[in-house]
Amino acid sequence: MGSRQCYTHEIVIITGMSGAGKTVAVQSFEDLGYYCVDNLPPELLTTFLALLKESEKKITRIAVVMDLRGREFFESLIESLDALQKEEDLIPRILFLESDDATLVRRYKESRRSHPLAPHGLPLEGIQHERKMLFELKGRAKTVVNTSNLKPRELRERIATEFSNMSSPTFSINVMSFGFKHGLPIDADLVFDVRFLKNPYYVEELRHKTGLQTEVSSYVLATDETQQLIAKLTDLFAFMIPQYKDEGKSQLVIAFGCTGGQHRSVTLAEYFGKLLGNTEHTVITHRDINHRKD
Repeated sequence: MGSRQCYTHEIVIITGMSGAGKTVAVQSFEDLGYYCVDNLPPELLTTFLALLKESEKKITRIAVVMDLRGREFFESLIESLDALQKEEDLIPRILFLESDDATLVRRYKESRRSHPLAPHGLPLEGIQHERKMLFELKGRAKTVVNTSNLKPRELRERIATEFSNMSSPTFSINVMSFGFKHGLPIDADLVFDVRFLKNPYYVEELRHKTGLQTEVSSYVLATDETQQLIAKLTDLFAFMIPQYKDEGKSQLVIAFGCTGGQHRSVTLAEYFGKLLGNTEHTVITHRDINHRKD
C-alpha cells in the first residue's frame, strides 16, 4: 500500500455576533470552492479535522461556522483554537462578523426571531451578553468585518477579496470615505478627519456632485492644505503599512471623514486608494456617498 499524501489544510472559522451575516458568509465560501460546515459544535472541530486528514479526498480549503450558544461552547471553541495553532499542517484563520446593536435589533425584529442567548427576553439583552462573551474571540481574529452598513452583495465581495486566494496570503487595504454626521465607522483602523479642508459644498455648482467627479476632486486637491496633507500621509503610510504587514495583519481599513461623506472624504479616499493600489491589494468604498444633501 502506498503512503497517503499529506496536504496543508486551510481552515476559516466563521464566527461573531448572531445576526451579523454568517449565513451569507458561509454561502460565499461555498462559491469560492471551500468545503463548508454550518454550525459545527466546537468540541467536534479537532475530530472533524482529523477525519479530513485521513480522507482519501483532497480537501484542503475548509470553512466552518461556529455560533455561540453558551459559556460551554465558548470555552470549547477557545480550547479548539489553541489546539489548531499547534498543528503544523493547518493554516487557521478567524473571520469575525459583527454589527452595531441597533442594526442587530432591527434584523431580529424583521426576522421575528428570538436571540439565542435571550430566547424569552429582549433581543438587546442577548446581543449585549453575547458581545461581552465574544470580546476575547474578536481579539484573536485577523479579519473583522462590520456588516452594519453592508448589503449581502457587498459582504460577499469583501469575503471574495480576502479569501479567494488564501493559499498565498495577501495583505489588503480598504480605503473608505464616510460622513461624520452619519457616525464613525467602527471597523476602521485609522481615521483621518479632513473637515478642515476647503468644502466644495459651499460652491453652488459643486454642491450636488461628489468627489468621484473631476470638478469636485480638482477643487479639493488644488489647495495647499490638501497637498501638504497628502505629502504627510504618504510618508506616514510608507512607514506604517510595512509595520502592519510584519505584525501579521491581513487587512487595514483606512477611513477619511468629512461632514457628509460626499466631497472631501471621497476625494482623499479615491486618491490614496489609487496610490496605495500601486503596491498593495486595495479596495475603495464610499460608505455615505448616497446620503445626498438637500
